[in-house]
Amino acid sequence: MLSDCLVGFGKKSPDLGEYDPLTQADSDESEDDLVLNLQQKNGGVKNGKSPLGEAPEPDSDAEVTGAGKPHLSEVTTEGYPLEPLGGLERKAASSIASYVRTSVFLLMLVISMVLVLVCAFLIPCPPRDLHSTWSRHLGPQGGGDLSPLDLADVNGDGLRDVLLSFVTSGNGSTAGVSRPPAVLVCLSGMNGSTLWSSRLPEEARDITCLDLMPGRVAKTVCLVTGTHKMLSAFNATSGKAIWTLDPHYLSNGTLAAPGVVLPDLDEDGIRDLAVLAIGELQPDLCFLLVSGRTGSPVGRPVKYNIVGVGNLIGPQVYITTSGAAYILFGFGNIQAVALRDIFVQAQNRDSLPPSLQIDEPEWERRRSINLSELIDIYSDGVELLQVVKVPDSNSSNLLITTRQGLVLLQGQNLTPSWTLSLQGLRSQPTPGYFTDDETLDFLLQIPNGAGKKKVMVVDGASGLVAWSYSVPCHMEETPATSAATVDQKSVFLFWAEGLSAASPNPDVVPGTEPPSLHHLYLLHPAFPSILLDLANATGTVTASEVGINDLWKDAFYVTRTTGPSSEGHPAPLVVSKLSLRWALMEGQVVQLRETTPKIGRGELRRFLSRIKFVDSPYQVKSL
Repeated sequence: MLSDCLVGFGKKSPDLGEYDPLTQADSDESEDDLVLNLQQKNGGVKNGKSPLGEAPEPDSDAEVTGAGKPHLSEVTTEGYPLEPLGGLERKAASSIASYVRTSVFLLMLVISMVLVLVCAFLIPCPPRDLHSTWSRHLGPQGGGDLSPLDLADVNGDGLRDVLLSFVTSGNGSTAGVSRPPAVLVCLSGMNGSTLWSSRLPEEARDITCLDLMPGRVAKTVCLVTGTHKMLSAFNATSGKAIWTLDPHYLSNGTLAAPGVVLPDLDEDGIRDLAVLAIGELQPDLCFLLVSGRTGSPVGRPVKYNIVGVGNLIGPQVYITTSGAAYILFGFGNIQAVALRDIFVQAQNRDSLPPSLQIDEPEWERRRSINLSELIDIYSDGVELLQVVKVPDSNSSNLLITTRQGLVLLQGQNLTPSWTLSLQGLRSQPTPGYFTDDETLDFLLQIPNGAGKKKVMVVDGASGLVAWSYSVPCHMEETPATSAATVDQKSVFLFWAEGLSAASPNPDVVPGTEPPSLHHLYLLHPAFPSILLDLANATGTVTASEVGINDLWKDAFYVTRTTGPSSEGHPAPLVVSKLSLRWALMEGQVVQLRETTPKIGRGELRRFLSRIKFVDSPYQVKSL
């Protein structure tokens, strides 16, 4: 019997020693759990311990008692009820559902991450232009007194680029006449790199970039007017010429002024143009209507005999409140002719497009007694004319600079709103919001003795001087600009020589630096007792423009500067760009007069840091 027991003890049990995959698949319990349950049933072991708290001996009889492996339904533990098989099936189903939910969640997470990465690579980030300041040397200029400059977004990055033209230092000839060649260049607004350049047959008088198809998705077109016979439309994106006016249509004259944009006359969906040519041997003025689509003439030229002495004024298109279109022009005076009259003579027909079937009674009453086609507007020594759009209105006023002063005419009835007596005003006034009446004011620059000029702001509602200061400046007719802010105010920017930090006399400010160094000063209407010195430049500033970065509510200031020339070497041309929000925080404060209470540096910086710029709510056309 003892031998049988020993034989049984040494023989491997088929139930405990072999793995049955079918039995294991039906169970939700691990092999360790089954061994534990067997120990609890046969040896009174609970939680791996004997009832006395001692672990059983590995070779004790408790481990070999019972010849066969009990069925799953018979395995119990002390004090625990049996678990039915259906509960295990529910556990398996619950485990599968949890697995499915986890898989779906992980799958959605992976898809989301992939989409985020795809968007990050495919969608370009908008350019951050807050600190974009650059200067580009374009080499020596070969001459030319004109400095055309304009801004337009040509590469679709949301930032306006810089377009300019200049005469190169080489020699060339056009139509048998020896003239230096000219070039039209587009510089990136982001870093100043050259986007494209195109050769021009003659020096450019003006560059104007605009959309000839308002209300439609169209590419920006840049109109370039030359000093002789060139009028071309360029694709602003590629720099390729779309069309060029045949110079034979101007065989008896040359272009007297930049081309102006008209309503759509030939009803092809694109706005048309008008150019003014002047005879070479006689003072006749000739209007030529040009198709904005093809550059071909719309009818024959229309001539007018003009009597006057002084600067050529115009042409400038004026649209009245009722929608009637007139063209303003003259020599030292301002006259107007209805666009419909030019169109009728050019086409030699009586039918008119809808845009020309409107007239303005107040203007028509001003025709001469002999029923001439010309309407007298102003005839007292006119030097400059600006058409100023009235904010929140579809009407415009006429700001006229004369040898005697400044006059603002109401566009509706052509009656003076105010007159300011002023001598020596030669540069065009700069409009902007300085006072709190939401009416456009004007910054003026007037020579004030040798090496000095007076800078003043005129209230647009009354014509009274709202601010003035004398500054040292040896440059003649330095450009001034303004930039509008979101709170319907404007900052004014002008050039002068170095100002001392504090001057006891606001009318006499001695220069502290050589005349060749000029500073860019900013005037904000909230702090009229100080100026901000933003930048400086050597040479002569010939043109400037202000552009807006809509995304960051920032403004940038672009200058065209001709450096000092040495003997035998032409003057270098430099184009620079300055971010205004960055310059406001870095600019030096120039105290013009003491105030009570004194303006704190911290208060000023907090105010300047909150300034945001927007596109100008007004439009100004200078003639």
